[in-house]
Amino acid sequence: MRDALQEALTETREYVYTSGTYREDGSYVVARRGANSTGHSKVFDTYRELERLYDRLPAEFTAEDLNRSGLTGGRRHMLLRHFVEHPNFDCTLVSRQPLTARKQG
Repeated sequence: MRDALQEALTETREYVYTSGTYREDGSYVVARRGANSTGHSKVFDTYRELERLYDRLPAEFTAEDLNRSGLTGGRRHMLLRHFVEHPNFDCTLVSRQPLTARKQG
């Protein structure tokens, strides 16, 4: 019953590689799609915090640029892919090696 209630209080949008969950408490979780462990997710206090992180990135950025934000390992790659997949972030993937995105406009 608790799981059903929790699911009703959140909204998850799934993309190809990632998902984004808006929680009732206002936090936003980026996760690797289909992953069940917290090691494959990053919780932001608010969605706006994720937007501010994106705004601080250069016009062309790699997963390494996300390292400066305290993100390590696969979370950097997961967030870069989330920026590319989420319709609110106007960027495209320009290279897979190294994983690189470019902001549009």
